[in-house]
Amino acid sequence: MSVLLDLIKKHKNGEAVGIYSVCSAHPLVLEASLEQAKQDNSPLLIEATSNQVDQFGGYTGMTPADFRRFVEKLAEQVDFPQDQLILGGDHLGPNRWQGLPVDEAMANAEKLIEAYVAAGFEKIHLDCSMSCKGDPIPLSDEIVAERAARLAVIAEQTAAKHGFANRIVYIVGTEVPVPGGEAEEIAELEVTSPSAAKATINAHKQAFSHVGLSNIWERVIGLVVQPGVEFDHTKVINFIPEKAKALSQVVNDYENLVFEAHSTDYQTEEAYQALVKNHFAILKVGPALTFALREGLYALCEMENLLFPAAQRSNLRDVLEVQMLAHPENWQKYYHGDELEQRFARSFSFSDRIRYYWTNEDISAAVDKLLANFENLDIPLPLLSQYLPEQYAAVRAGTLAPRGKDLVLDKVRAVVRQYALACFFQ
Repeated sequence: MSVLLDLIKKHKNGEAVGIYSVCSAHPLVLEASLEQAKQDNSPLLIEATSNQVDQFGGYTGMTPADFRRFVEKLAEQVDFPQDQLILGGDHLGPNRWQGLPVDEAMANAEKLIEAYVAAGFEKIHLDCSMSCKGDPIPLSDEIVAERAARLAVIAEQTAAKHGFANRIVYIVGTEVPVPGGEAEEIAELEVTSPSAAKATINAHKQAFSHVGLSNIWERVIGLVVQPGVEFDHTKVINFIPEKAKALSQVVNDYENLVFEAHSTDYQTEEAYQALVKNHFAILKVGPALTFALREGLYALCEMENLLFPAAQRSNLRDVLEVQMLAHPENWQKYYHGDELEQRFARSFSFSDRIRYYWTNEDISAAVDKLLANFENLDIPLPLLSQYLPEQYAAVRAGTLAPRGKDLVLDKVRAVVRQYALACFFQ
């Protein structure tokens, strides 16, 4: 039995366990997550999205095979056990090709699924909810499920061809806004209704049966729903268990099914624990991790200005601003308001569009210089207390080295620890 199937079985048997999904391709975020999971002696689920990674390279420049090698190399560097590493693909379908006619978009989606499964990704989110050129808006459950089943056929054929038949587990459904948080301000969310959740489940079950895949339904482990959590640029909608009570009971009627909750970033520890206990047992996190990374790097920038002469500084914040203004395509349609409001959002928005810029050559070089400046420098405790108080406490306790990279990694691990506590240590 796979790690994921075993975990879902434990949850369905009444244990308040779950798993968090790290949705990021940033090497420091992944290193921090691997280190935390290693310390916790827990499995680690890392997912790539259809925007990040595809057969053409995605915005990271990586194919699924490239991404797998990238993650496995990081795991090897921190001595994380490979048998505890799970790779997943998120929103796999025609998402990247919505501007094409459906036949062309789905042909690309088939190649996408084939590439992910051939590369050894074992958790596959089949998401065909997006309308393509000429499609009605929105699509019916039946059309979405029919297209998902078409991709499931490719996934199963590819898995059998590469010698791991019956290993793939599936997630179906979608109840999420633009990945990475809302583009506009939000005040309240509508929780997925039990009837809508059941309709999605039944449509997919029937569609799988129609293509001769009834046997894989026991490996459909998750349904994506909206439990009432979200964030915009400056606010977070908190999980309220009472509002999701009726929805949470739906999975009790399905032997192997739990809910997958997207956009759980920035919730409280209590909320994460409540989500898992209420069967939202797969928690997706992404922007909160790179947000914490940015916080750590900015804190180092402040200390760098106090400890190093001007000629030696990285000037990372200035480099970021220059490059984001020179290449506005990843933030401009999301951040509105006047010049000051947009400048604030570029750095501090919860939606964290800055995460798309870390691979920029000039920005990457500035990060390297910043971390190099602090590589052999024990940062004075008063500055740590001022700019990184949580890490200051860990340094004082002797559990963390007062060096730049270690401090930044711990900022990210602090987010991961909240998820780990809810999923494995309640």
